[in-house]
Order: sequence, then structure tokens, then C-alpha cells
Amino acid sequence: MFLTGLGALLIIGGLLYMLRATIWRGPLSGRDSSRPVRGTLEPPRRGLGFLGIGSNWPGIVLMAAGVVLMASGASF
Repeated sequence: MFLTGLGALLIIGGLLYMLRATIWRGPLSGRDSSRPVRGTLEPPRRGLGFLGIGSNWPGIVLMAAGVVLMASGASF
């Protein structure tokens, strides 16, 4: 029961880490954007670089550890 709960917490923690990294990675438009701001706050397209493994590997590792713990907890 303890391993299953810990695994669930690790999975939720990994998801929250990846969400935080996606949401708080910086402004979508403005002075840090590669395009000048036109009549809107958002650029026409957002790059998919924030979905890569390079920026999300800690969250993926947390989720994988959680899956392993949940699987081992379910076998007992």
C-alpha cells in the first residue's frame, strides 16, 4: 500500500513538474519573443520545443519511478 501511494505521488509530481516547466518557461510574446508584437498578445504559432525530452527529463524520470513503484506495490 505504501509503495502504491508513493508511486502515485511520484507520478503526480512528475506531471506537475512538466506542467510548471511548460507554463512558467517565459513570456509567449513581448521583448523576449523572436517576433515583434503585433495587434495580439500571442504569437501566431508557438514552437514545440517545450515538449521535448531535454526540458522535461526530470518529470519523465519521476513518472517512470512512480510507475515502477506502483507496479511493484501491486505485486505484493
